Amino acid sequence: LNWPLDGEIDIMEYVGYDPGWIHASVHTKAYNHTIGTQKTARKEVKTAETAFHIYAVEWTADYIKGFVDGVEYFRFNNDGAGNKETWPFNVPFYLKLNLAWGGNWGGAQGVDESKLPATYEIDYVRVYQKK
Repeated sequence: LNWPLDGEIDIMEYVGYDPGWIHASVHTKAYNHTIGTQKTARKEVKTAETAFHIYAVEWTADYIKGFVDGVEYFRFNNDGAGNKETWPFNVPFYLKLNLAWGGNWGGAQGVDESKLPATYEIDYVRVYQKK
């Protein structure tokens, strides 16, 4: 994989120093945080740490939308230019669920090691495809 050229779709990201806020993002060569052009949105979810929620992405040839509990809060439109640098999302992707600790974003305000060990609970994952 060649990041960010090959693209990334973040269905849900949560940063410990920003409690109660979730984020959805896409990353491409033209749009990413390393060059300050990231395409992202955040939404307040006060019970993000204490209750299960349904995080979803709707991915079509025209757009990528992010949802939490059925409410759309993120949208990234295909510019239609046919350029992989702005829309690399016309090929299959891998699904990855992970708990990251620290790093450039999560560790930006330091890491509170007293919170370790940490638990990342996922009730279920479903993937649907239109016919």
